[in-house]
Amino acid sequence: MTLREALSSGRFVVTAEAQPPKGTAVDEALQQAERLRGRVAAFNVTDQQSSVMRLGSLALCHLLVERGLEPIYQVTCRDRNRIALQSDLLSAAALGIENVLCLTGDHVSLGDHPQAKPVFDLDAVTLLVAARELTQGHDLTGHELAGTPRFFLGAVVSPCAEPVEPQLFKMEKKVRAGAGFFQTQAVFEAERFAAFMETARGFGVPVIAGVILLKSAKMARFMNQNIPGIRVPDDLIKQMEGSKDKEGTSAEIAARLVRDLRGLAAGVHIMAMGWEHLIPRVLEFSGLPAPAEAA
Repeated sequence: MTLREALSSGRFVVTAEAQPPKGTAVDEALQQAERLRGRVAAFNVTDQQSSVMRLGSLALCHLLVERGLEPIYQVTCRDRNRIALQSDLLSAAALGIENVLCLTGDHVSLGDHPQAKPVFDLDAVTLLVAARELTQGHDLTGHELAGTPRFFLGAVVSPCAEPVEPQLFKMEKKVRAGAGFFQTQAVFEAERFAAFMETARGFGVPVIAGVILLKSAKMARFMNQNIPGIRVPDDLIKQMEGSKDKEGTSAEIAARLVRDLRGLAAGVHIMAMGWEHLIPRVLEFSGLPAPAEAA
């Protein structure tokens, strides 16, 4: 079942991340994805995440497709102009990649090549428009294509941002531009997500809530201070600070969030931050059915 089909069916979906390596050694990323076969509907393949140079997301997406695993091809506007972006989207379609997550991208000053020149010819909304135009048989200038891609287009939103109204405004623009699903920035308070969904539900597209595995109280405080749209409550910080089993506590917190988000979100996107081995434990603790039970 594809991600599009799973979301259309109303099934509560789980997505996770597959990060390309800084180099050509892809075995670890592929093995991590393989271990989650049947538990994860699709894998977000990041595109030079945090502006750090890595193997291209298109290459790892193709390798996942070859193994019968479904990727979500992340595409950012930071490094390519509209010609290259449209070309890469066509290349993805030719390689059997259907899910595309359109992002503006982090600024190069955050990464390992701060002297690089950013492009930002398009942004997330205009990239969605470009991808939608390709599915309609022509490029951004109206020239006809020889063969038409079939994309399931996604975008991102931060439901816990303060104020949240600009996020809802951007979300509506992205829906009009062609977004068929959303994945969110990390959610740590189901109540705030529920309040966000009171309006967002009216846009008529599925929203997959982001769940980050906390590694430490220090990490939580760093996110609170440096990442817009994320708020880790004090009680969770204290819980991590007092824990002697950081992995176990992190899995319990994430599982509790997954349970609370069922019925509110169309699914969860688990960002394991290097703790991918904990994802099966999170899903087990959350009470989600095993693949055989869900069939």
